[in-house]
Amino acid sequence: MTRPLARVLIDALADHGAHEVFGIPGDFALPFFRHLERAADRLPLYTLAHEPGVGFAADAAARWHAGLGVACVTYGAGALNMVNPIAGAFSEKSPVVVISGAPGVNESARGLLLHHQAKTLDSQLRVYREITCDQAVLDDPQRAPAEIARVLRSCREQSRPVYIEIPRDQVDVPCAPVDPLPPTPVEAAAVDACADEVLARLDRADRPVLLVGVEVRRFGLEARVADLATRLGIPVATTFMGRGLLAESAAPLVGTYMGLAGRPEVRTVVEESDGLLMLGVLMSDTNFGVSGERVDPRATMLAADRSVRVGFHVYPGVPLADLIDALLARAPGPGAGRAAPVLPAQPDPPRGLIADDAPVHPRDIAAGVNDLFAETGPMPVAADMGDCLFTAMDMVQTPLVAPGYYATMGFGVPAGMGVAAASGRRPLILVGDGAFQMTGWELATCARHGWAPIVVVFNNASWEMLRTFQPEGRYNDLDVLPFARLAAGLGGRGYSVSTRAELAAALREARADTSRFQLLDVAIARGEISDTLARFVAAIKQANRPLGTR
Repeated sequence: MTRPLARVLIDALADHGAHEVFGIPGDFALPFFRHLERAADRLPLYTLAHEPGVGFAADAAARWHAGLGVACVTYGAGALNMVNPIAGAFSEKSPVVVISGAPGVNESARGLLLHHQAKTLDSQLRVYREITCDQAVLDDPQRAPAEIARVLRSCREQSRPVYIEIPRDQVDVPCAPVDPLPPTPVEAAAVDACADEVLARLDRADRPVLLVGVEVRRFGLEARVADLATRLGIPVATTFMGRGLLAESAAPLVGTYMGLAGRPEVRTVVEESDGLLMLGVLMSDTNFGVSGERVDPRATMLAADRSVRVGFHVYPGVPLADLIDALLARAPGPGAGRAAPVLPAQPDPPRGLIADDAPVHPRDIAAGVNDLFAETGPMPVAADMGDCLFTAMDMVQTPLVAPGYYATMGFGVPAGMGVAAASGRRPLILVGDGAFQMTGWELATCARHGWAPIVVVFNNASWEMLRTFQPEGRYNDLDVLPFARLAAGLGGRGYSVSTRAELAAALREARADTSRFQLLDVAIARGEISDTLARFVAAIKQANRPLGTR
């Protein structure tokens, strides 16, 4: 039985775990969008205002679902405008399916340049080869089902973006359905040998520790990792990028490892471990650039990117999920392993915002949000890059999406909207004023889709995180824009906040009004940064490794 190629692709996306589509139409994509609208019962379509927002929203939805996010745009001006978000998704292992409309198969026959074309008609495809793990051009309906199946399997197994181009004259061509491919074969003996060696090392260790990173969430392994840690009696730390992992489990968490920038107790647990097993950890400078080189990769065990390294031994082709299942099969039952680890005392996150006329410091925002969560329960958080993300480290553990490694600005607002669509929950969005000027205008689409996030803008009229690394220069100064007054024009409600009393009142009112988005424009004096960012900057300067955003 055949169906139009567009509908075959939509069904395949849903069958492979996609839940919704984010997009912006354009002439080369209009035929495909017609089918998307008709198939809203399978994949709801959320249109946004600008292609970067589409990419960030699809990325955040993929992170939330631990499954496919989908971004659909037009050729050239649309897809090339989305390169930065997809590069970030590739770097941070987020499985986004990029679907781009394209010129018809025979449209170049007249020898004319086509609008939206860059250098050549396949320039866009070549660009996306650099930032996706697999690609397909659906210019032959006979080959299309196999191409779609291969690319979607790659997206799921590698947890990285893929690219599908569909010429506009192929959208309605009859096509056979897609049969999902079985998982790539895994050598069971290699998994068994790897699990045996890992457990032997953990058993010999006096101070074993699990350090968990983003792949644990990408592949939906949080519950299994929590079970493994509990049965082995091993403490668990998360990386900076993995903040919020296992937040809703009973695993023996010690906190977030941030090297010299983090809590000394957590640093001691991780860096003095003689049996450090890193599960799904990205070996990036943001995770380990402030470690003072105390974590020696040669003396650790690392499972990531479908391989496992145990000291100098490498087991290729061993997916993280397979390793964890093998370890669970060998782990003792509850209470039969090591005694429960003695965990360092975790300081209570700041609470009890003092509602006075003092100016607002980032730690006051953390305290106010923690007070809010104590009353409403934790909300999912989407944070942009900058001090808003470092301030999130002082908030209670809650699911968090943020560009912790790729460190792009502009992620927060559209990512929060992606979380709203994916979760059905009201998100909290943390964003700096510089990043808000890039993508904050996406809030205008909230009313159309029924989203009502709470948005906290850290407004210091500055690219403040960049200023911490290079204080001189007026290029870090930004104009003071009336974000609170602009909120009403975008369909929301705004609050101008300059004191702690105003912050407390605004959070209270924002919590109560669920009919529209709530924007808190919080004035923060230049130079006032969170304690966590201050430690991070000091550690980077000590290590002489410049880091920043954008």
